[in-house]
Amino acid sequence: MDKHNHAAHDNHPRSEHIHDTSKLSGKKIFWVTALNAGITLLEIIGGILSGSLALVSDSAHNLSDTVSIALSYFANKIAQKPKNVKKTYGYKRAEILVAFFNSAVLFAISAFLIYEAYKRFKSPEVISGTLMIIVASIGLIANLISVYLLEKDSHNNLNIKSSYLHLLSDTISSAGVVIGGIIIKLWGITWIDPLITVLISLYILKETWGILTKTIDILMQSSAPIDYKKIKNEIENIEKVKNIHHVHSWMVNENTVNFEAHVDLEDLKLSEVEEIYEKIEHILKDHYGISHVTIQAEVDKCSDKSMLKI
Repeated sequence: MDKHNHAAHDNHPRSEHIHDTSKLSGKKIFWVTALNAGITLLEIIGGILSGSLALVSDSAHNLSDTVSIALSYFANKIAQKPKNVKKTYGYKRAEILVAFFNSAVLFAISAFLIYEAYKRFKSPEVISGTLMIIVASIGLIANLISVYLLEKDSHNNLNIKSSYLHLLSDTISSAGVVIGGIIIKLWGITWIDPLITVLISLYILKETWGILTKTIDILMQSSAPIDYKKIKNEIENIEKVKNIHHVHSWMVNENTVNFEAHVDLEDLKLSEVEEIYEKIEHILKDHYGISHVTIQAEVDKCSDKSMLKI
């Protein structure tokens, strides 16, 4: 006998500090996207005219931001679509797919810019510090506004967080370019430009790696980060439960965890089994934040009683 529990994930403990991204404002996203599109165009022109690789790298990041933020918004809307016969788990993974794409693109761009910076170290170019400062300062102000607009929605949502990190990295990048422009203007140290590019790119690689690995884990249906040994002990301490085995858990997105298992019981009436189901669901939902529980009750059916069946 299988028991299914569609426990709403907005009621379990994991959701206490999760912002409702379904209310993400389209107007807010429009202004963030418009600001980034404007910065991109400005920095491409400024980078070409000033000869600054740091500005060009900033424009590349901003171009990526413009696309990723728009995609994040649409992915968030797709994730709200109801389940259907073809998508019985719904569309929650749309956000994870976009978060993976955004992170992978930013990772690749950062690696490319490190290579370009290396070439600049070998063959320095004349750079206009004044133009570099002006353009980067405008970009810095616009990025600070964008970061402020998305900060609240970035908490506990990998999709929005990936876009937020894009913006945060560009804010830091713009600040670095401003400082670099001042150094070039005052002391003529042109190698500071590729150095700033490398430092910014390394920072972005570090920040992006965490999102990239987590989205891969979710897409590969990796086990949820819960204490299985403790779960086993708690459930097997329930009266008339002999064993829990063949456990599987996976994440649909970063906030939704599915759990299924076989539970070996004593020979009981159906009404008694139902009581045990409720106790198990209470433990999994309230103690471990499990969103969806599927339990198969048995009486000495499986010969293999191992907790995790590979």
